[in-house]
Amino acid sequence: MAVSDLSRHGRKRTMTAQLKPWPTVRQPDRAQAVRDVQHLLRGHEYVLGVDGIFGPATDAAVRTFQKDQDLTVDGIVGPATWRQLIIQVTGGSRGEAVRAVQEELKIRAEVGNPDLDVVVDGVFGPKTDAAVRTFQEGVSRAVPSFPVDGIVGPLTWQALIGGMLAD
Repeated sequence: MAVSDLSRHGRKRTMTAQLKPWPTVRQPDRAQAVRDVQHLLRGHEYVLGVDGIFGPATDAAVRTFQKDQDLTVDGIVGPATWRQLIIQVTGGSRGEAVRAVQEELKIRAEVGNPDLDVVVDGVFGPKTDAAVRTFQEGVSRAVPSFPVDGIVGPLTWQALIGGMLAD
């Protein structure tokens, strides 16, 4: 179900309120969320490295992205920028957005969720699909209406980047 469908039926607001919020990232942050921003910017064909450091190159890319998307150009990645930045991925997808998903899953595997362990290769194959579904099942225990569909769309991105099941 698309986000717009969820909004029309009033369920998205309830579900997103139950998820951890999007993190706010900006200079000089150093975190996995910065790596996610960098991977997603690369997925939108912006040229920059992925090092987890929100330095001048990331700031410039974020500002250009915000300008290109008609967002407030402030170099701060908050909810509005995240919503435009995310790229839906599912089985068969390839690229930087898949790498970001895989890194998020791998972090959870390292803190005690071995079923979420994946190879970070940018390919959304069967192992990544199984790990995404396992992650979604875990989130659905806290948020019963959370979709378990193997699609990393807006809700799953928010749950991943917001840090659900990462403690």
